[in-house]
Amino acid sequence: YQRCMVHFERNILAKVNPRNREWAADALKAVFAMESRDKALEKAESVAKELETRKLREAAKCLREGISETTTYLLDDYPREHRRRIRTNNMIERLNREIRRRTRVVGSFPDGRSALMLVCARVRYVTSNEWSTRRYLDMSRLGESVPVAN
Repeated sequence: YQRCMVHFERNILAKVNPRNREWAADALKAVFAMESRDKALEKAESVAKELETRKLREAAKCLREGISETTTYLLDDYPREHRRRIRTNNMIERLNREIRRRTRVVGSFPDGRSALMLVCARVRYVTSNEWSTRRYLDMSRLGESVPVAN
């Protein structure tokens, strides 16, 4: 499970007072700039301690609770080239925006089946046209790290 790091940062910064927000944003960026997950977790703990010294206990608690699921992209199982793409959920959000845009035009549907047909048609169109022209993730980089199916 990979939690979006951008949304995680926003959740923490919402618990930080405006006077400390710039410092906290820079500290969180430093956590996610680490090269390995172990270093990121160590840095996150030091940031959490500093948050507590600045009397930002809720932000420190939020950081400690969510950092492990937010740094999944730093695991050795994933190639370094993929990390930039999988640390956020931009691809999913883009698809959801496209679906929302198309369903708002219709307004109301006669039944759930017609809504599902429109959504499926839109997903099929987006994945076949936009996603097939560019390679979002180069799966050949996974090499031997992915077990062969069956």
